[in-house]
Amino acid sequence: MRRREFITLLGSAAAWPCPVWGQQNGKMPSIGFLAPNAQATSAPTLPAFIDGLRELGWIANKTVTIEYRYADNRPDRLTELAAELVSRKVDVIVATGTLGPRAAKQATATIPIVMTAAGDPVGTGLVASLARPGGNVTGLSLMAPDLGGKRLELLKEIVPELTRVAVIWNAANPYPALVFKETEEAARRLKIEVQSCEVRVPDDVGSALEAAVQGKANALVVVEDPLIVNQRKPVADFTAKNRLPTIFGIREFVDAGGFMSYGASLADLYRRAAGYVDKILKGAKPSDLPVEQPAKFELVINLKAARTLGITVPGTMLARADEVIE
Repeated sequence: MRRREFITLLGSAAAWPCPVWGQQNGKMPSIGFLAPNAQATSAPTLPAFIDGLRELGWIANKTVTIEYRYADNRPDRLTELAAELVSRKVDVIVATGTLGPRAAKQATATIPIVMTAAGDPVGTGLVASLARPGGNVTGLSLMAPDLGGKRLELLKEIVPELTRVAVIWNAANPYPALVFKETEEAARRLKIEVQSCEVRVPDDVGSALEAAVQGKANALVVVEDPLIVNQRKPVADFTAKNRLPTIFGIREFVDAGGFMSYGASLADLYRRAAGYVDKILKGAKPSDLPVEQPAKFELVINLKAARTLGITVPGTMLARADEVIE
């Protein structure tokens, strides 16, 4: 081989992504999946992540292994589960929400961590900045707290007489606190009284719903959070039974029978998370991959639920909706 050709070959090889340790040793790459919620709750979104991997050539049990760990809405278990994944020497950890990545980061400073939908990655210390995350954490942020105000405006448009709204939010999760604060600010502007219905454990959800009714709220806002999403069907049923117009942070509640939702598409975030995993398994460093924010937002309206509530949705809003469920 000529000297010039040899030098060119070396230069090209240096430009190729260097595979992770597992691939270098002939071991099938492994992904650890860490979630604070129950396994059933991931049903609407996990397939988007799996499909995203498949589109990039990563097929479970064929080209990559995936180990799942669910905390079943017990945040105290996340530390133990994250440690399990670290002991299994997975090549990358995909962690959901805000609490999942935080537990994973506490468990390891070397294994790459991909967030699927972290609420406030900078404010919670997961990354140094969105553009330059630093460390071993990167991925997708759910950061869009101003949606709290927009949801209140949508409710006011549908329920013009709205004077008091109850907000159900998980006080044990940093992101819902940001959304609640934004909702309060919008309420002052719209001259709407806010009733705070905080939850911290699954058993709090039922009492929070009852408190909203007893507080004579005209409508309800449910902030997106894994703990509450896990109970989306009983929550949707309660709001219908009590004829309580409710707007949710994600569409999964509407699919379960809820009235309407406005927020980021979790399925889109999970699918995009697969792209981070792909890059990392091919040698990219998390610190070199900027954190991305939601790119797809959706307004979903359930007309069947609207009829149950005795609400007529304005045609102008139906025209703006991304999806109308008949």
